[in-house]
Amino acid sequence: MPRNRALLLAFLLAGCGAPDAGLTASWTGAWPSDWRYQPPPAPALGRYAMVVSDHPAASAVGVRVLRQGGDAIDAAVAVAFALAVVHPQAGNIGGGGFLVYRAADGRSYALDFRETAPAAARPDMYVGAAGPFGGSVTGARAAGVPGSVAGLAEMHRRFGRVPWRDLVAPAVALADSGVVVDAHRARAYNDTVMRRLRLFPTSVAALLPGGRRPQAGDTLRQRDLGRTLAAIADSGPDVFYRGRVAGQIVAQMRASGGLVSLADLAGYHARWREPLETTYRGWRVVGMPPPSSGGVTLAEILNILEASGPLPPYGSVALMHLEIEAMRRGFTDRNVALGDPDFVAMPLARLTSKAYAAALLRGVDLNRASPSAAVPVRDEGQHTTHFSVVDAEGNAAAVTTTLNDDFGSALVVGGAGFLLNDEMDDFTTRPGAPNLYGLVQGEANAIAPGKRMLSAMAPTIVLDPAGRLALVTGSPGGPRIISAVAQVVSNLIDQRMTLGEAIAAPRIHHQAQPDAVFWERGGLTGDQRRVLAAMGYRFRGRPIFIGDVNTVLVTPRGLEGVADPRRGGGAAGW
Repeated sequence: MPRNRALLLAFLLAGCGAPDAGLTASWTGAWPSDWRYQPPPAPALGRYAMVVSDHPAASAVGVRVLRQGGDAIDAAVAVAFALAVVHPQAGNIGGGGFLVYRAADGRSYALDFRETAPAAARPDMYVGAAGPFGGSVTGARAAGVPGSVAGLAEMHRRFGRVPWRDLVAPAVALADSGVVVDAHRARAYNDTVMRRLRLFPTSVAALLPGGRRPQAGDTLRQRDLGRTLAAIADSGPDVFYRGRVAGQIVAQMRASGGLVSLADLAGYHARWREPLETTYRGWRVVGMPPPSSGGVTLAEILNILEASGPLPPYGSVALMHLEIEAMRRGFTDRNVALGDPDFVAMPLARLTSKAYAAALLRGVDLNRASPSAAVPVRDEGQHTTHFSVVDAEGNAAAVTTTLNDDFGSALVVGGAGFLLNDEMDDFTTRPGAPNLYGLVQGEANAIAPGKRMLSAMAPTIVLDPAGRLALVTGSPGGPRIISAVAQVVSNLIDQRMTLGEAIAAPRIHHQAQPDAVFWERGGLTGDQRRVLAAMGYRFRGRPIFIGDVNTVLVTPRGLEGVADPRRGGGAAGW
């Protein structure tokens, strides 16, 4: 039988069957023999509550808050501030993020605390920008107005129980006493990061003790950051947006050529949005709406997979082909149609509809790659951290925050000890040109004063067919966030993997432009690549992480927590 006929037959006949109402693990497959990430021997277990984040110390802070009577939001606030200390490449108070929250009473909420463009920002402000790394990536002009502190304060105001000061205090203690740099954090200080940080004396003073690269085993003390956090603990967000810290931010802006003003900071507000909900094979998926593209693009990808019927087995070229084509179509729409809902109208109902996904699937050739340039555009948007929390009452919080690139803009605010984001690069900074993550985006995401830049963050909560909490998940990784979350959800529901298997499994990624398949080193066999290449796929041959998915799973025996083995996180339950 010719190769293409054999592939088509495998695509049509191979499958795992329709899912039942529970996530009962029964996968018996395997991934490449030299794959370096393996599931944990056992997930973290919790009878009452669970926290999974990008650092074990931050997860421990969250569990301590839960044990002392705090709810999921209290723990999320404490974890976020702790990550600003122990995970400086992504944890932050100088960035922004999103919350998807499902209360125990069944109601869902979404909080947008994404950064905004300063009032002085203009659509062409980066065209022809000079500098060693580009004006939208490194330094003060790359920074949007930070939203993290306002967002954490707003979620606490609405849902928190524990006094604010008590939630910030653990982060203050960590900054003052110092944190031992582990191997994962030490690797984050790569040559590019070191060149960027060394551009700014304030960054060297805060993050490079003695001016050298931190090594595993070193203790990093951040006393300026500790003083800033103590002020936030005492005075709440006002000190950050209208008081002493605001003055320090603006002083740094003036000294470094940035645009964020006192008026920008005082005018910043986190916004409650309507959660974006869809279904996948009877499971309800609750995600973040724009200005996050995560919920919409995830829904479109999952809808295309669902329209195909039962999926081929994990590891088959047929499954990879279908996943890549679903991603290609989801990102094509994402890059053209999405933006800040306060500035642009978007056809969200159509983009997330089952009928639209079925129409997109009809354009997939089962034997060939679809060049991105040939995918119709329907015009009717690395470094981030994600943590998942479930408390003893069943409240669930999925929180993703970001500085954008590793260590954000690389600029630490003098005297305040925290990094500023480089989120302005998430706008369409140069028409037709790729951003930091290779995304080529459209006019809907053009820079405008006060506008929120499009994001790929995808904090996600999944409910079982009976409407019960099943999964709390999310990831860092720029546009790769969406692909990573989609594959973990499908691994659990379609492939019947355990939580550890679903997260450790190799991942692929396609984002329409560049028209290439990204894969993780060791995650594809030579035979798989040869067959995909024969179908017309091109590859990006650099070893990358595709996401860092931190997840809580609800099971009949309690809560399971798994931190992705790719980046050295930690899960803690009780």
